[in-house]
Amino acid sequence: MKKALNVIGVLLVLAVLVFFFYLPSYVDEKWNYGYAQPPYKVSPEAAALHKTLFIADMHNDSLMWDRDLLKKNIRGYIDLPRMQEGNIALQNFMAVTKTPRGMNIDGNAGTTDNITILAIAELWPVSSWFSLKERALYLASKLHRFAERSNGKLVVIKSADEFGKFLERRRKEPDLVGGVLGIEGTQVLEGDPGNIKAIYDAGYRVVGLVHFFDNEMAGSMHGVAKGGLTDKGREMLRLAEQKRMIIDLAHSSSQTINEVLELSTRPVMVSHTGVKGTVNNNRNLSDDQLRQIAAKGGLIGIGFWEEAIGPITDLKATVRAIKHAVKIAGIDSIGLGSDSDGSVPMPFAASGMVLLTQELLKEGFTETEIRKIMGENQAAFYKKMLP
Repeated sequence: MKKALNVIGVLLVLAVLVFFFYLPSYVDEKWNYGYAQPPYKVSPEAAALHKTLFIADMHNDSLMWDRDLLKKNIRGYIDLPRMQEGNIALQNFMAVTKTPRGMNIDGNAGTTDNITILAIAELWPVSSWFSLKERALYLASKLHRFAERSNGKLVVIKSADEFGKFLERRRKEPDLVGGVLGIEGTQVLEGDPGNIKAIYDAGYRVVGLVHFFDNEMAGSMHGVAKGGLTDKGREMLRLAEQKRMIIDLAHSSSQTINEVLELSTRPVMVSHTGVKGTVNNNRNLSDDQLRQIAAKGGLIGIGFWEEAIGPITDLKATVRAIKHAVKIAGIDSIGLGSDSDGSVPMPFAASGMVLLTQELLKEGFTETEIRKIMGENQAAFYKKMLP
């Protein structure tokens, strides 16, 4: 009996070690990877242009992974050194707080959650194991701690004034990177629109209304009901706009998109999406939605992953989506929204962003158009929209 208990004890210890020390990195490595690995070979023309661009990405999910973003990693898409190598100046860091099991783009209930297991395995604060709001607060604190340890090379931007100072500094410090915090789903408000204050105070400036399921505020295109704004959602929208927070319609149902465009007093963004004009599925925006968002001065981030743009080994797929979005919404309304480190494979790591510059050149975009798409549109949007 004693020998059997010893064996069971050893097995339990091994199971704990695997859960806490192996599982998080295994899942990260399995789901976040790029097909094209460095070194990245491009034409001298593309390389020269790329060095002069202001590059911004509207959507990244790396905060949920147990990775030091100040060190160059072999896992995942992004970290500060690889952003600097890829000349990425500005990144939206989004807080993923809940995802359903069996996640798909057509219909998910919000009754299950993958992130609880991840939060426990990565030893997030115990309070975050049981509270979506606490998860969002913890993820914001992670980015702030990275910034504090970065020797000034990563700054968290919370206002138009801070953004202006960041742009001024970056002209002299080309390796400077800015981060803007966003939530991916107002489930973090835990049913109380007033919790938007706590989210704002934590540094969040982008409010993604929904993720892969309907929540207490709004309907998701991938939810069950796929409805619009609830009464609480309308109140939340009013409070968020009072604080000059930016509303993100990514993942939103058609009804939610229509109602927000009708009620909002400010331009909105779609941080990461594809377009039905090139890939017709439940994840992507229709031409009519592209026009409506652009007409209100909104900004649309074209994604890099397969459901958004098609086979990701072919960068032409990304450029086809960009080209269609520009044709419908106009050149001033389109940016990049990779969805990197979001449990979807990427066509390259952050250090390989020059490959996209080269493909845009190949497809006939002008230098002015490339500058706008790669980041100047987002810079102009934030100058106007941040508090």
